[in-house]
Amino acid sequence: MIGRMQNKIRRIATEEAFSVPEVAAELQRLSRSPGNSIDLTLVRKIYDAANAPGYQSQFLAPLLDIEGERLRDMDANGVDLQLLSLTAPGVQLFDADTATELATVANDHLAAVIGRHPTRFAGLGSFAPHSPKRAVREMQRCVHQLGLNGFVVNSHTNNEYLDDPKYWPILEAAEALDRCLYIHPRGPSDLMAGPLRDYGMFAALWAYGMEVGTHAVRLILSGVFDRFPKLKICLGHMGEAVHFWLWRLDFMSARAQGGDVPRLQLKPSDYFRRNFVITTSGQESPLALEFSIKQLGIDNVMWAIDYPYQPSAPAVAFMDGVDVTDAQRHALYHGNAERVFHIKPL
Repeated sequence: MIGRMQNKIRRIATEEAFSVPEVAAELQRLSRSPGNSIDLTLVRKIYDAANAPGYQSQFLAPLLDIEGERLRDMDANGVDLQLLSLTAPGVQLFDADTATELATVANDHLAAVIGRHPTRFAGLGSFAPHSPKRAVREMQRCVHQLGLNGFVVNSHTNNEYLDDPKYWPILEAAEALDRCLYIHPRGPSDLMAGPLRDYGMFAALWAYGMEVGTHAVRLILSGVFDRFPKLKICLGHMGEAVHFWLWRLDFMSARAQGGDVPRLQLKPSDYFRRNFVITTSGQESPLALEFSIKQLGIDNVMWAIDYPYQPSAPAVAFMDGVDVTDAQRHALYHGNAERVFHIKPL
């Protein structure tokens, strides 16, 4: 193991999950409600001890234990700072009032933890998309009062995506506040869910990437980035593979514009390179990283672990071992995260 005092490079992990007792309690209550949505299936796995007790010790305990075992794990693996975000599905399964209240509680808790450990943690604020006006007020509070570093949203809300104009105040606020919006996966929306229920495909194996990748492409093709040209969106899991499709998105959208596709000022690939950044969370493939750097540029790629859902040691070994220059490794490990998420450099 690499001790922190032996580090020659700062390691900032940029997609690291946490929870708070109030949100966990509400999700536990929700796990006992009827329904067969994929989100409820996932919630029951972690929050209903009767169904899956192993998941509680494997995931729920470390999600709630921010200042104990997490810090020991960071020390053991040479991780200097984690960028914390409220774990999926965040507050988005609740009604708007409950979601708004719980987002405030989670953000206050997060800011307090960062205040106690300012060199070890930074954070992404949560909000309730179902109530855009209140979401904007909470986003402003997160930045101006709590000093948080950006925002996280768990893909769709009530099966709707952020390209819907009713959510544009949220995008406008993120742009105005100069804070990146991390779109994190959750269970697929109802219309996508059917064929994704089988063979374990409903979560990280396949559905998560399909859900968020679809969300990202909707944002691009809707013209959102013509209206908000400085908006920054972050995608995890090596960009949910969207950038592997950029050539085809350019080619096919050029054919379709003027029909179902709005006329865009730029090509889809231009928006992705200008308005998106990606992280490596849960995708430790040197070949995928090499492609991502070549396709998007080194400034648009950041390292992440996906703690506690992914182990820290292999994620560190992956980034330590990839064939990049020293300058690129510094950018991947900390330089890009410092710039994108307004984390103070050492």
